[in-house]
Amino acid sequence: MSIQIYNTFTRSKGPLVPREPGCVRMYVCGITAYDRCHIGHARSAIVFDAIVRHLRHRGLKVIFVRNFTDIDDKIINRANELGISTEELAEREISNFHQDMERLNVLAPDIEPRATEHVPEIIELIRVLVKKGHAYQAGNDVYFSVRSFPSYGALSRRDVDQLRAGARIAVGAIKKDPLDFALWKGAKPGEPFWKSPWGPGRPGWHIECSAMSMKYLGETLDIHGGGLDLIFPHHENERAQSEAATGRTYVKYWVHNGFVTINGEKMSKSLGNFITIDEILQDHHPETLRVFLLSKHYRSPLDYSSQAMAEAETALVRTYSALAQAKELVQGRTRKKRPVSDPAIEAAGMLEGLQVEFDRAMDDDFNTARAMGHLFEGVRALNRLGQEARQRPSALYAPMLERGIGAVLSCGKVLGICNEDPGTFLRQRDLRAIGEMGLREEDILRAIEQRARARREKDWTTADSIRDRLERSGIVLMDGPDGTRWSVKAVSE
Repeated sequence: MSIQIYNTFTRSKGPLVPREPGCVRMYVCGITAYDRCHIGHARSAIVFDAIVRHLRHRGLKVIFVRNFTDIDDKIINRANELGISTEELAEREISNFHQDMERLNVLAPDIEPRATEHVPEIIELIRVLVKKGHAYQAGNDVYFSVRSFPSYGALSRRDVDQLRAGARIAVGAIKKDPLDFALWKGAKPGEPFWKSPWGPGRPGWHIECSAMSMKYLGETLDIHGGGLDLIFPHHENERAQSEAATGRTYVKYWVHNGFVTINGEKMSKSLGNFITIDEILQDHHPETLRVFLLSKHYRSPLDYSSQAMAEAETALVRTYSALAQAKELVQGRTRKKRPVSDPAIEAAGMLEGLQVEFDRAMDDDFNTARAMGHLFEGVRALNRLGQEARQRPSALYAPMLERGIGAVLSCGKVLGICNEDPGTFLRQRDLRAIGEMGLREEDILRAIEQRARARREKDWTTADSIRDRLERSGIVLMDGPDGTRWSVKAVSE
């Protein structure tokens, strides 16, 4: 096994070699808790969730840390607008975040630190930087001296001289250099503050991640993740202050997920296309959102649209339909031992190799797009196998179907999908769909009973007309030994 990983720092892909064999120490920047999370937050959370799941699936121990920024300018400003405390606002939005993540089936991190709970560690790290000449006090603030760290800009590939030429010192700031950034901010009237050697104040944004990550994962992390927008200045500043303090490499592999656009445009509240996770989940199943967000390689841009979500839902419904059919056939297995068909043998063979192909795709820089493609090929094979088993029942199909179900569920687990009972999922989906179509289940059941009566009376014309009428409305009937079932017509393969 060799997992290949793309490193933003080197702009190249290579083997993942953890600092400690068999154990990956991973830190991902979490949310600033001042508002509801949007689809961009969902992508980051689900991408790194899939990465953690795959690493563990491949037998690696993962110590996963994801933080909360619970004190910040945005939090202070938003709390003042709402007339509540920063603690109340942060607690509310952290609770909302946890609810969103639970609905999306995102695994909880091993450690979930908050900035306000680590002020002593932050102060100590700033002390070290000041002592080593990498930071200085200016008034009640403390700034990191970018000029003191020669390789500043190496992560983001930015030229420091050009950055300085375009930089401006904010009004009221007394920095030595426009690029220097705040490690500690002196308290303003009415703001929350903590005591420090430099006077009352609060941490700057960048320093909190360095202090918390190194406390729980050591001075060198294996993987540090976040959105593409965090490369500069946040991760550039993190790297600079951490390595200046320790003299060691801060991160072995920097990993960043791409942006999400909305119908081809950058997401923005001013454009009115700012979509929260909660808003999306009011209209879509959480696993549909997971399928959509993992349908492209994590480093690629991803465009959100109603059509893309519809395609993701169709793929998910096909998966659950294949699982439901296979499960039903296994439970209703026959004792007859007819030979299995050649198409069934071919489908079973594809399912036997599914896990290998899926793992190979995920080992290649966590390529969920390719891995999902293999999964859906497996779903089609499982569906073909089920159709063959239904047409020519044989006891020999049951173990083939069981192995196929296991292969699909194993791959689905890494992607965080296929967690529900197939029958329950399809039932809820159908009820939601007919509601959107303006239909009622009682009317469908009444039509099914009328058709059954016509069939008993051998009135085939009436029975066929009822079936045709329902099909034109998008309802498909399936006759079986236990009666007739209905479902909403799915998009064909």
